[in-house]
Amino acid sequence: MYNKKLPIGIFIILLFLNFTSTAQLRTLKGSKLSVEHLDRFIKKQMDSLGLPGLSFALINKGKVVYHRSLGVSDIVTKKKVDVNSLFEAASLSKPLFSYFVLKLVDQQVLNLDTPLYRYLPYADIAKDECYKLITARMVLSHTSGFPNWRYFDKRDENRYKYGELYIKFTPGTQFSYSGEGYFYLAKVVAHLNHLTLQTLDPYFQAEAAKPLQLKNSWFSGNAYITTHKVKGHVDGKLSGKPWPTAFPEEDSTGFEPAGGLHTEAIDYSTFLIALMNDKGLSKKSNEELFREQVQLDKSTPHYLVNGDTAWGLGIAIRPVSYGVIYEHGGNNGDAQSGFKINKANKNGYVFFTNCDKGVVFNKNIGALLGN
Repeated sequence: MYNKKLPIGIFIILLFLNFTSTAQLRTLKGSKLSVEHLDRFIKKQMDSLGLPGLSFALINKGKVVYHRSLGVSDIVTKKKVDVNSLFEAASLSKPLFSYFVLKLVDQQVLNLDTPLYRYLPYADIAKDECYKLITARMVLSHTSGFPNWRYFDKRDENRYKYGELYIKFTPGTQFSYSGEGYFYLAKVVAHLNHLTLQTLDPYFQAEAAKPLQLKNSWFSGNAYITTHKVKGHVDGKLSGKPWPTAFPEEDSTGFEPAGGLHTEAIDYSTFLIALMNDKGLSKKSNEELFREQVQLDKSTPHYLVNGDTAWGLGIAIRPVSYGVIYEHGGNNGDAQSGFKINKANKNGYVFFTNCDKGVVFNKNIGALLGN
């Protein structure tokens, strides 16, 4: 009942706060979860794991129902994380880039099954004619045969020099997670639009970000990122790592599709909600994105660690007792992230951290919200 002693504005605010504090959230399965429970769980995780900062959002029925920006962006300056703080998305870059590519497929800029060399020959791998089999579909489903990164993956030193790109198997025949494939595909997309990797991000903004109403998601550097980007941490200390680079000559001016996205939980949730609502893509492209493109061998880390059994176009597929979870994780070392969505009931979550403990956090929050 309305207390006549309180001004109506204050009464409404108190009523709202009381409602949100007791509101029922839902897990990916649809089970009830209180705001207080989730708040306590996240605080305990941040304390026990030593997470400096966190951007987290929970989605229920296609809407963000819970959002937190917590901790500090830098353990030295103690600058607080807020709603404007930007995190490295790491490999959560890949699903958004895949969406961008499918938008271009819908516009007939490129075809999923046309060999990429027909659009742009790739001098880095021209010595191996096998590369002429690689298509955009293979890149997005990680069946290109490329290593993850030529500079970091173990290689046969008797056959390949350090930094030399190589193909591990006949493209299209196996699953092998690869950022190299995404890099090649980004070069193709830029070339087809008479752009370079230094000028591709504005095109992404126009064709994908703006239609999705993403306001804080970029693949290339700008002044806003410089001002609002959180610092990375490893073992509880500032890592001092520069802009994430997969190649020695790479810098913040380049469009890095596999791990260079900078964003935060609200903006990325907008993208995930669009996916769950089949928004922005043709019916055919949307179906291809979520369809099993390749089944994973049970010896792969993605199966052993995450339980993923297949891969779509830019997204992992994991069957659970109550349906199917679509997910992706990200790991840039000092910046880790993850999301899970249940397309059937439009529930999910996404988070970004600025440290090396995000993988463990993803496992723990996934156990709470995913089971």
